[in-house]
Amino acid sequence: MKPFASRYLLLVAFMLLGACQSTPPPEPPDARAPAIAQLEQSLASSELATAEDQLAALQAQSPNDPSLEPYQRQLAEAYLQRSQIMLQKGDVNAAATALSRARVLMPKAPALTGGVNGAITQARKAELEKAEAALQAAAAKPAAKVIDPTAESTTVALNITDSKQLRRQLDAIAADVVNYQCDVSIQAPRTEDYPWLATLLTKRVQKLDPGFDLDIERQILRHVPAQMVLSPRRP
Repeated sequence: MKPFASRYLLLVAFMLLGACQSTPPPEPPDARAPAIAQLEQSLASSELATAEDQLAALQAQSPNDPSLEPYQRQLAEAYLQRSQIMLQKGDVNAAATALSRARVLMPKAPALTGGVNGAITQARKAELEKAEAALQAAAAKPAAKVIDPTAESTTVALNITDSKQLRRQLDAIAADVVNYQCDVSIQAPRTEDYPWLATLLTKRVQKLDPGFDLDIERQILRHVPAQMVLSPRRP
């Protein structure tokens, strides 16, 4: 009985040893796990530039790692979505920048960026046409006589003691008011100066453009000589 028991125990020991040898050792933890978690957080919070840097660092550590491809595609799609949002807001430059990043990340999928690219092209074309129209409109206007068209307002001192000089000034002021769509503020030291200055200017403006909506503001300033402030209306 003892030899049999010894052989039985020996057989069990060999079986247990074989079972231990057939069990694979546990896999070591992925050292990139913290970096991947940070990448996922950046993507979730739309910090796309940070996510792109983090992805590039992971790809440098593990070139051609297929497990990183879903993150690259997710980042590209986020850039594409940002491009669409910026385009809807009218920020064509920001839309184009985001689209370029999506293209870099998805070079093998041009169809995904084609629609946004076409919309950006149309938006740039519209911007160019608008700028050209503005230049043409500016070129079509006669040269300003008394105002600076680029300034918010221009103050013109009036020579009310010389009737001829005053008439010439009012002719020039009326021309600029009509051509550059100006609002007018008449500033005078005496209350009685306002009515006749307003009447003289209104007659000249109506002669140039009967349909012009002339907006005149009165300001009585005791210590200021008679003058007119012309403010071109902005689009």
